[in-house]
Amino acid sequence: MTVHRILIVQGHPDPAGGHLCHALAAAYGEGASAAGHDVKSIDVAQLDFPLLRTQTDWNDGALPASLLPSQQAIAWAQHLVFVFPLWMGDMPALLKGYFEQVARPGFAFDKNQGKPFGQKVLGGRSARLVVTMGMPALVYRYVFRAHSVKSLERNILGFVGIAPIRETLVGQVDTLGPEDVNRWLRKLRRLGANAA
Repeated sequence: MTVHRILIVQGHPDPAGGHLCHALAAAYGEGASAAGHDVKSIDVAQLDFPLLRTQTDWNDGALPASLLPSQQAIAWAQHLVFVFPLWMGDMPALLKGYFEQVARPGFAFDKNQGKPFGQKVLGGRSARLVVTMGMPALVYRYVFRAHSVKSLERNILGFVGIAPIRETLVGQVDTLGPEDVNRWLRKLRRLGANAA
């Protein structure tokens, strides 16, 4: 079995924890560790960083010191797992702010005068998105066309070279019983074991 370097990014913004997202991320990590993979985790809600407010800050401003370990972990990882709830049809604002800070020019991509989209620096990495939501996952996928997840895949992760990107959509979370939750946890452990 090939050992992979896996980074799990917990994107639920509640610093108290205890949500389904936290359990799913933990299950993935347990499965990956038990299978011998190297695993690191980041809990975005525990980080203190400002939101970017200008293009100048994004292009030339200093990365907050609290986010340097995130960039180092992303550079280290071969496989990235992002776990977050769908809020108002999109990722929570804190996670979006995290992506904006971490995926800076010079780290995630290099601007190139000859290439309008620059050079994708984070190529060679795969990702899985684990997204919880109140609506049925099939409704989100086929009626709403998973618009916010597709935007993340295309406009952030794909833009910096991360591929392939796979999805695990967990719907109707408010109605899940204990056995439903356990079934999802078993699935995440299997995915972790396979670094998938």
